[in-house]
Amino acid sequence: MSTTQTTHTAPHPEPAALTHGLKQRHLSMIALGGVIGAGLFVGSGAGIAAAGPSIVVAFAISGLLVMMIMRMLGEMAAARPASGSFSVHAEKEIAPWAGFTAGWMYWVLLCVGVAVEAIGAAGIVHGWLPAVPAWMWVAVFMAFFCTNNLAAVRNFGEFEFWFAAVKVAAISAFLLLGVLAVFGVVGPGAPGLGNLTGDGGFFPHGASGLVTGLLASVFAYGGLETVTIAAAESADPVRSVGRAVRTAMWRIAVFYVGSMAVIVTLLPWHDPSVLGGPYAAVLNHLGIHAAAQIMNVVVLIALLSAMNANIYGSSRMAFSLVGRGLGPKGLAKVSGGVPRRAVLASSSFGFVAVLLNFWWPDTVFHWLLNMVGAAVLVVWGFTCVAQLRMRARLEREEPARLSVRMWGFPWLTWATLVAVATILALMLRDQADRVQLAATAALAVALSAAGWLRQHRSGGAAA
Repeated sequence: MSTTQTTHTAPHPEPAALTHGLKQRHLSMIALGGVIGAGLFVGSGAGIAAAGPSIVVAFAISGLLVMMIMRMLGEMAAARPASGSFSVHAEKEIAPWAGFTAGWMYWVLLCVGVAVEAIGAAGIVHGWLPAVPAWMWVAVFMAFFCTNNLAAVRNFGEFEFWFAAVKVAAISAFLLLGVLAVFGVVGPGAPGLGNLTGDGGFFPHGASGLVTGLLASVFAYGGLETVTIAAAESADPVRSVGRAVRTAMWRIAVFYVGSMAVIVTLLPWHDPSVLGGPYAAVLNHLGIHAAAQIMNVVVLIALLSAMNANIYGSSRMAFSLVGRGLGPKGLAKVSGGVPRRAVLASSSFGFVAVLLNFWWPDTVFHWLLNMVGAAVLVVWGFTCVAQLRMRARLEREEPARLSVRMWGFPWLTWATLVAVATILALMLRDQADRVQLAATAALAVALSAAGWLRQHRSGGAAA
């Protein structure tokens, strides 16, 4: 790829009206806890069922991919902190249509995510209190977290800090118990290597199973981008995002890959209880009473944390887009250091989900998931291209800005871009994945066309 910067309309500067209420401890915990979600605690069961013990390899591969993306985002956020994160970088380094597409696609992804998480959390609480309809719990959660995000940004930071602390503590305790069980200190006795090598071996379904597990593991890592968006509202964005990215990487690898290794070592990969919830299955195996309810509480916290973070992230992305002339100007208004209109607009689909959950309680969850499908992979693709161009430009013009550097540039960035494209291609193998891919492609094409038309009407030239 040529790194020559072509001429197009200069991006509009972002309004500088947001406060700097986030502290280093907030960003560090957001970076660490933001990717520990329900996708790991529950969704990983489907990956284990498909890949068997090789799910450890799948999570290791996808973990490397996520580390590369996180490092790229960290480099760009440290060089140019902005509430629009990768959207700002795509606009400046590629073209305005690219910033428009990446930003609004991510906004749609987060808004749908808020609805999905609200419905998932409501389902758990409805199981405890069946007299209250699930749709009513969706409304309660939406009202609470919308209100929380309308207040000062430090409220968001405090909620996320404690939510993330609970998730980190839960998975740390799980890993400690799991390692002790592997060595026979707790539980029914040391399992040895039987569950890793028996029942079809380490790759019971061959390469096909590994690919399916890889796809499941990639989507379990969603949420890492929030820290680079939040960095713009910290007192020292450059230092804060650099430290947050560095400290989170190895811990993410330990939490994800380590917990998968514990699960498939302690339990047969085809155990039906693993599909229902691998973490609860391990706790039951170790004789811990009420394991299912313990994990329900942890999953509920993970879902509420994701709701809070997604309302925050989507509102800041919308604020950045409209501030750069890429959306309705009315959303750019700031009150008390918070883009409250953007918060309300970003929460609106979650409130619509109240009605969707009332009308179609059995189908809306899967419909919403298919709606966004592989959107995060498209965003990661824009991130790779923007980082390739931004890094080359900064090395020529402003090398002092590169306080955080992507490893092995440009080769590892290119390898990451190829990996993202490969995962998108692999999604064509399965009917359900093809539906998601088609929905995402339609959204990407529509947004790209709208962004391109907007760019050319304003007199810009494509990069």
